[in-house]
Amino acid sequence: MKNIRNFSIIAHIDHGKSTLSDRLIQSSKIISDRDFKDQILDSMEIERERGITIKSQTVCLPYTARDGKTYVLNLIDTPGHVDFTYEVSRALASCEGALLLIDASQGVEAQTLANLYLAMEHNLDIIPVINKIDLPSADIDRVKGQIGSDLGLDPESAILASAKEGTGITDILEAVVQHLPPPAGDPEAPLQALIFDSHYDPFRGTVVHFRIKEGTLRTGDRIRFMSNGATYRVEEVGVFQIVRIPKKSLSAGEVGYMIAGIKTVSDTRSGDTVTLDNRPCAAPLPGFKEAKPVVFSSIYPVASDDYEDLAVAMEKLKLNDAALVYEKDSSAALGFGFRCGFLGLLHLEVVQERLEREYDLSLILTAPSVRYRLEMNDGEELTIDNPALYPDPTLIAQALEPFIKASIIIPDRYMGAVMKLCMERRGINKNYQYLTSDRLEMIFELPLAEVIYDFYDRLKSLTQGYGSFDYELIDYRETDLVKLDFLINGERVDALSMLIHRDNAVNRARIACDKLKDEIPRQMFKIAIQGAIGGKIISRSTVSPFRKDVTAKCYGGDISRKRKLLEKQKKGKKRMKMVGQVMLPQSAFLAVLKTDSD
Repeated sequence: MKNIRNFSIIAHIDHGKSTLSDRLIQSSKIISDRDFKDQILDSMEIERERGITIKSQTVCLPYTARDGKTYVLNLIDTPGHVDFTYEVSRALASCEGALLLIDASQGVEAQTLANLYLAMEHNLDIIPVINKIDLPSADIDRVKGQIGSDLGLDPESAILASAKEGTGITDILEAVVQHLPPPAGDPEAPLQALIFDSHYDPFRGTVVHFRIKEGTLRTGDRIRFMSNGATYRVEEVGVFQIVRIPKKSLSAGEVGYMIAGIKTVSDTRSGDTVTLDNRPCAAPLPGFKEAKPVVFSSIYPVASDDYEDLAVAMEKLKLNDAALVYEKDSSAALGFGFRCGFLGLLHLEVVQERLEREYDLSLILTAPSVRYRLEMNDGEELTIDNPALYPDPTLIAQALEPFIKASIIIPDRYMGAVMKLCMERRGINKNYQYLTSDRLEMIFELPLAEVIYDFYDRLKSLTQGYGSFDYELIDYRETDLVKLDFLINGERVDALSMLIHRDNAVNRARIACDKLKDEIPRQMFKIAIQGAIGGKIISRSTVSPFRKDVTAKCYGGDISRKRKLLEKQKKGKKRMKMVGQVMLPQSAFLAVLKTDSD
């Protein structure tokens, strides 16, 4: 155990985590140069394309240090996005130390601070690393100043590196060996292992990633999951070295995987404790909680014939993504589909892209919403996330919506623009403080429903890309909630309905009606598009009809003949409107999601 080091790399998005992982793997020579590819730990196509890590990975690196000893370094890679904070916290609970990566040109950002606090909660030893020193815009002295003032770490202990060029990689490995403590634990004690991730193998079932805190796990042992009491027999244990390397046993301090014929990923919950069935440990490891979805949306196939294919695709995707929650749903306008719960908007986008790419489906998503709590007049409490389930407003005593605490770090010249944006979104300014002479951290309390649309995009464009954003859910607060419906020619389209704050309803309805007007193709009759709250119409747009010039053949002569022809045309259009149905294109559903008026 003296020669084992378990560590993680934490950073803000796009500070070079995956590139540094690549260099560490290359330096350990566990994979030949011919088989190596960039972002080797990012196995999904979307991860490579977007340059983000969605699924955490583990790799076991042998390293011979300058003192001549050979060490086993277990690198537990973590996702970088705020949606996956719980997965990051479980990965950190499996480590003794962390490399805190900071971009030499961007400096300390919101998630740098958030991830540092997460690591400190787990009492990890932190090694600051200043990455991207090869960039022309790199300002190492400024970043060192931020490490001292913003993070409270020793700036002189920061290692200078360029993961792209391979500079400073040996210094990082030496720092891991010298400064991070070896794991503690008794190999003879009852087994106590922490699950921090899992993935699905189509041939072997669920592959569980875990770190053993106490005891030893051998092939053939019968294990028990402490959160749900399920028992399994271990078929294989081993370590990850890009590929799976089986071993006879793993003991305290080691990180690896096990295969035990587990059929679904959702049975293995991140943060759960594994123990032996015949010799259980006294108590589970602390910190376990179920991943709860915060954003909800309905997914429908464009062609109703594809519903069966979508059902199969959702089932397969659920095998690889335990955080995805879904149930059957139906809509009068769109037919059958699924109501899904996501960890955040990025998670929603990733699921949508994977369904469309990997399973070749064309999908329509309804407007994302959050989960509201409704206290009824009779004392009953309802939780709803679907506008279709919204009850009669006269029966509701009080509506509550989720609030978040948002931490926004920006250069101070953007303070006014960001404050205006947050105030528009019903934000409450709690605090702001200068981190350096020109950088500012602003703390706002915002309704989650106002953040899930386009808040992050607006923040990035207002601050020219310099703003960074991190949030956590805090509580539920009273709100004035209304259900906004859209009527096309007097017909209510349930898939376009949304739950919204009363103050924003008129503006949102007006913008949505204008966008629908642009998307719905013209017919031979007039199409009325209306936004309504209950029976009250609050906005309207009209798609003007095509019109045949029936008076073209009348030249000169009496006006009454022309009038007679126009009256006849008017009656015909009226009759056509009675039987005419409006086909809504797919783009109409997407247009309603766009809140800006451009």
